[in-house]
Amino acid sequence: MRRVLVLGGTGWLGREIAQRAVAEGADVTCLARGESGSVPDGSRLVPVDRLSPYAYDGVTGQWDDVIELSSDPRFVGPALEALASSAAHWTLVSSVSVYSRNDEPDADESAAVVEPRDTSNYADAKVAAELISLKHLGDRLLVARPGLIVGPGDPSDRFGYWPARFSRTGPALIPTTADRFVQAIDVSDLASWIERAGRDRLSGVVNAVGEVVSFSEFLRAAAAAARYDGELVEVDDDVLLAHDVGYWAGPRSLPLWLPLTDVAFAQRSGAAYLASGGIRRSLSETLSRVHADELARGIDRERRSGLSAVDEQEILRSAH
Repeated sequence: MRRVLVLGGTGWLGREIAQRAVAEGADVTCLARGESGSVPDGSRLVPVDRLSPYAYDGVTGQWDDVIELSSDPRFVGPALEALASSAAHWTLVSSVSVYSRNDEPDADESAAVVEPRDTSNYADAKVAAELISLKHLGDRLLVARPGLIVGPGDPSDRFGYWPARFSRTGPALIPTTADRFVQAIDVSDLASWIERAGRDRLSGVVNAVGEVVSFSEFLRAAAAAARYDGELVEVDDDVLLAHDVGYWAGPRSLPLWLPLTDVAFAQRSGAAYLASGGIRRSLSETLSRVHADELARGIDRERRSGLSAVDEQEILRSAH
């Protein structure tokens, strides 16, 4: 029986990967503090603080695949020191955020990455994790660089903001959509690919990204998923910025909205992902899943990303 070790496994993506590996018949161990949730049925949790000098004492033996989800150098280096020699294959979950430029549509894995000068920065930490992992593992390493990961249970609240917003009535504030795009990969598709890549011992670097769709197409699909038939009110960038509306994510933001200088962030080449067996379910299916999840969690709940109903209406009144 294949032995799979997930360094994580209780959070969102990690749990999906562990669940998929269990479904495929693997003996799955998850090493984590266990504070983000439970591990999937059929897997085993080794509860531990990875900062402990004894963190990896409970996961000895040979592993067919190790999946690392962290980029924290305090975790990545010690894990490699302890486990690299006993892993037949290793998957590091990195990010397309590592690339130094976001103005090159359809750029592939050969594009330049940032210099890892300050690992307190997300992109720098991911690049540093890639480099040290390659040093320890060579051709046993797969570096998966996902783009925007979406789906039920998304803790960032980015993608789900839109179907949740379209579940309410009244005019909806949207950014100017011209020349803007959305590129999202469903968390279940990503987890399935990572699990299969481990079985196939795929190595190298792969942008695990979804299909590129225009922002306007995405909004229409999100509105359709929520059966919204209200008015979409486009507001120019300078007006939104003057009202302290943020890009991409976070409080008081319009999620997935990017500066025009960075729109190629959502236009990465996914050719290598598709060639390696990656699947992409339809945008409408993912939005339907997310919409149902948003209704279950409460569309008026406090969110980590997006505008509150009050803020949205204030900006609409002020802008028009």
